[in-house]
Amino acid sequence: MDFSEWTKGIDLGHGLREDVREFLTAHSRLGVLKHVELVAEEAIRLAKRFGVNPAAAEQAGLIHDISAVIPYDRRLEVAQAWNMPYLPEEAEYPVLLHQGLSVVLARDVFGIKDEAILTAVGCHTTLRPGSTPLDQVLFLADKVAWDHGELPPYLTELTEALDRSLADACRFFLEYLSINASGPVHPWVNAALAEFSQPD
Repeated sequence: MDFSEWTKGIDLGHGLREDVREFLTAHSRLGVLKHVELVAEEAIRLAKRFGVNPAAAEQAGLIHDISAVIPYDRRLEVAQAWNMPYLPEEAEYPVLLHQGLSVVLARDVFGIKDEAILTAVGCHTTLRPGSTPLDQVLFLADKVAWDHGELPPYLTELTEALDRSLADACRFFLEYLSINASGPVHPWVNAALAEFSQPD
């Protein structure tokens, strides 16, 4: 796969945090850089709270939105060029492609080999059925440290759910997504919600 369009003139290989900073700054995505750094810090906090590896959570947070450099209207084209599998809902609403595109960049440009981190990045917007605690931590950190400026409208309820459990927080936000989605609901959202809605 050819990544030269996205990496030309960028000096990587100085550690993930510095590489992400260099990459996003070179593409003038300073808002995304602020977001991923905040998500990484929130992911560390949640990881420590819920017994997940904080270093893995930090890396996942830093790299989860790295594909934001790819313009929205080119994401389907790039996914096809990279032979990336995608679902019909993702083709219909290309914003959903960014989690998969971030996995490709994380693995093939930034050298992330840990499958647990890549899997978490690959479902950070939607979660997925059979999710791991690391998946859940990144999913929720992304929602706590969202990238729309003001405080999230759901933050109080999400915080209360986190006080109960990681699972309760995931269930709350999956329900929120299914009701408030601005495009088609990703099938993973419904499948994950069905799992979290099962009686204990």
